[in-house]
Amino acid sequence: MPLMTKARMRGKVEMLLLAPARAAGLEKAATGSLTLSFNGIEGDCHSGLLRASDSRTLQQYKRDTPIRNVRQVTILSVEELAEVAARMEIPEVKPEWVGANLVTSGIPDLTLLPPSTRMQFPSGATIVIDMENAPCRQVSDVIRQYHGDKALTFVKHATHKRGLTAWVEREGVISVGDAITFWIPQQRHWPDNAPRLI
Repeated sequence: MPLMTKARMRGKVEMLLLAPARAAGLEKAATGSLTLSFNGIEGDCHSGLLRASDSRTLQQYKRDTPIRNVRQVTILSVEELAEVAARMEIPEVKPEWVGANLVTSGIPDLTLLPPSTRMQFPSGATIVIDMENAPCRQVSDVIRQYHGDKALTFVKHATHKRGLTAWVEREGVISVGDAITFWIPQQRHWPDNAPRLI
């Protein structure tokens, strides 16, 4: 029995970016296409089957513990970037400032897509959404170079608008202008009598 439903909405690839080394900073450079392998985006600093645990996973693992890399791809939408910029009262938040790999259009509430959603491209390349990408102070530091102290409001205004992280399920090539098909997993309400979170 199929577990995914093809969504009526269709997105579009507006921009693709990569950076070969993180040491140069958070910003990434635009490119016309990305080659996806099971390791992630070829030539990008976030590729690899494994990554070291960091501040996001300290409750589960000691820092630098090798864990599965479910942050191979960072996804943003032009609609949400525009909303964040308007809230911050600045002209724009450029995708390259935010460390994006894939910028979409046509999905205004991209960040609210459920985990395990598949994003599929014409080549057959498919990525799986892991979870929301929480806004961080590092992005504020980049924006501050262009817009001064207004950048300090980024974390507040980008909450639930910062996009998603994903990993590669099927290899292939993504190009600017590609259509995006969405496959949504079945949604269930977690019962109210479930164990309480601590």
